[in-house]
Amino acid sequence: MKKGTMILLAVLGAVVLMTLAFTGLYNSLVGMEEKVKQAWAQVENVYQRRLDLIPNLVETVKGYAAHENETFVAVTQARSKAAGALSADVINDPQKFAQFQESQAALGSALSRLLVVVEKYPELKANENFLSLQAQLEGTENRITVERGRFNEAAQAFNTRLRQFPANVIGGMFGFKLKEYFKADAQAQTVPKVQF
Repeated sequence: MKKGTMILLAVLGAVVLMTLAFTGLYNSLVGMEEKVKQAWAQVENVYQRRLDLIPNLVETVKGYAAHENETFVAVTQARSKAAGALSADVINDPQKFAQFQESQAALGSALSRLLVVVEKYPELKANENFLSLQAQLEGTENRITVERGRFNEAAQAFNTRLRQFPANVIGGMFGFKLKEYFKADAQAQTVPKVQF
């Protein structure tokens, strides 16, 4: 074989190998990003379940505590704001992600106030509808925690891969962006005071 032909074959072989490596890396980034999107869809799913349960819970409590209107309005407004922040593009925009977390924290706070109202009405705590809704809401809160954890795991795997060389070069060329993580609420850093 001629020397020129061997060099040409070596160059073509190197180009083919680089193309395969490039394609494999790009496809792995796409696959990991899709896992992040799938995990986000599950987060949205459980948050939507929470949003769907809240009107039923509020209506059940209203029947017993009609004069607690301020709390009902706060829960309804927080639910509306949280529903407005729920969208697929949240994971691609850090500002929207922060707003989403803030609206969910406000909703959680409003729900806590609603449950404080419930403590004032022992007959409400014995109501089957309320007990069922409360159990469903507690289960949903647990699901939210699990799905947020899964989302953070998928985002961490994607972010790690995206920051590694040569994925960072390929990711930058094709517009892949790091994903935000769910973080603890600011209130979670304050130690609760327990008094007996």
